[in-house]
Amino acid sequence: MSRLQLALNVSDIDVAVAYYSKLFNTEPAKRRQGYANFAIADPPLKLVLFENSSTVGKLNHLGIEVESSEQVTQAGDRLRQANLTVKTEPQTTCCYAVQDKVWTTDPDGDDWEIYTVLEDSATFACSSTEATRSACSS
Repeated sequence: MSRLQLALNVSDIDVAVAYYSKLFNTEPAKRRQGYANFAIADPPLKLVLFENSSTVGKLNHLGIEVESSEQVTQAGDRLRQANLTVKTEPQTTCCYAVQDKVWTTDPDGDDWEIYTVLEDSATFACSSTEATRSACSS
């Protein structure tokens, strides 16, 4: 199952987790210092929260979580064939997980990632994309 990802900057991770737990009637799937993610079944959504009190904008980045590395590769190929700029990041550590991903940027400068989680990681690490760089600056 694929699901849309919404990554938000929040000023207080504890307050945000409490709110979104109530809103979506579910607890975070992963919780670390300054970070939380929710794997919401209904609606199918991966909600990612980054504690970034100094960030001006609420939106960190957008994404689509897919089931396999093959789907990530296919998405990257499809986007390239559509003449979109794509950045590939295989086996990158991001958000406490090892992931395969591709990135593209929409006309207004918002970053989109298409990714799959390969395994958990003990470290946050950072992608080289602007979106996750801003998340890492908290």
